[in-house]
Amino acid sequence: MGRFEGKVAVVTGAGAGIGKACALAIAREGGRVVVADIDGSAAIVCTAQIEAEAGQALAVAMDIADAQAVASLFKTVEQHFGGVDVLVNNASAMHLTLRDRAILDLDVAVWDETMTTNLRGTLLCCRQAIPQMIARGGGAIVNMSSCQGLSGDTALTSYAASKAAMNMLSASLATQYGHAQIRCNAVAPGLVMTERLLAKLDECTQRHLRRHQLLPHVGRPEDVAALVTFLLSDEAAFITGQVVCIDGGMLAHVPTYADGGNSGAARPAYDAAEAAAAAHW
Repeated sequence: MGRFEGKVAVVTGAGAGIGKACALAIAREGGRVVVADIDGSAAIVCTAQIEAEAGQALAVAMDIADAQAVASLFKTVEQHFGGVDVLVNNASAMHLTLRDRAILDLDVAVWDETMTTNLRGTLLCCRQAIPQMIARGGGAIVNMSSCQGLSGDTALTSYAASKAAMNMLSASLATQYGHAQIRCNAVAPGLVMTERLLAKLDECTQRHLRRHQLLPHVGRPEDVAALVTFLLSDEAAFITGQVVCIDGGMLAHVPTYADGGNSGAARPAYDAAEAAAAAHW
């Protein structure tokens, strides 16, 4: 039996990238998955893939920034599957990141929309899921944070602040509902090469980011999904209130690492061997 046999999962932002990888991974381990995404056609495609592999899934087009849409989502979950056992809050306003600049250059409307989707949307989903989980004897939640929420940057001000707040939201939820057998953890990915991110980053930027990783290859959505499914499963029954990085070691070293650290010996330039390792992954 799979780790999610007999359980119902809701995954937001599941039409592509990390969310889709999580939905597929849960379904492959026996879970019935509600695939929620603002892009209804993408949700349908993901659902069709799950069903083609003999899994059970339901596609729902919705915007997590809309409180009524979130309430409708979980009402649909209850009507179709009886309630939710595990929740992955993955949806975020990634379309705003190119306009998410330094504080003095930041359009406050970008800040507001980012917070409304990333943080408020996650809160709304948790508020709807928790009563259903309590009624079913408990549950597990993973909130998709980011390494951006754990370190400063020259841009992405709104995104980083929303993810840092999500870490504390996760700790608060874990503290407040642990007695009800509900666990909550946050996962903080680093450079994970989804199709959407690949379209945004040129090779120069990718090379720069990879020099700050301890591992030579970039992350895959499937890598994050493996961590998420573990944290949602009974194998992680004593893990809650944590922020778990999955970043290839990007935040595990001194800031001067890419320039040679304290040894004075600069790291080798990105070369054919590193390119081959990246291509393999």
